Amino acid sequence: MSIERSAAVSGKTIELAWTEGPTAGSSYDHVFHADGTVEWHDAGKTARPSGQRPPYAAMDAGDQVCLVSYLAPSGFTLTVALDFGRRRMVGIASGGKDWFPVRGTFQLLD
Repeated sequence: MSIERSAAVSGKTIELAWTEGPTAGSSYDHVFHADGTVEWHDAGKTARPSGQRPPYAAMDAGDQVCLVSYLAPSGFTLTVALDFGRRRMVGIASGGKDWFPVRGTFQLLD
């Protein structure tokens, strides 16, 4: 099975700023590596390699919308729809028995 990696995110760093959900009020820089892995850290802080680079999927879902999903080593999965026209995101964070709707904004950093 081939995992899709949309050019909208592959090779880019995107700051996700959460306005709703368990991490509301925080921002994380996500580096979507061209090799199909993702890493993240608190926005504005110098990145420290954590060794955590799980694979991600990124699929074009419509005009200027990309669906991104990854399973973190913690067992939580993040799945968000990124609307590049409005720079808004909606999605679900889930793990085990927990399920949280999430919302926020984002910006391309490179």
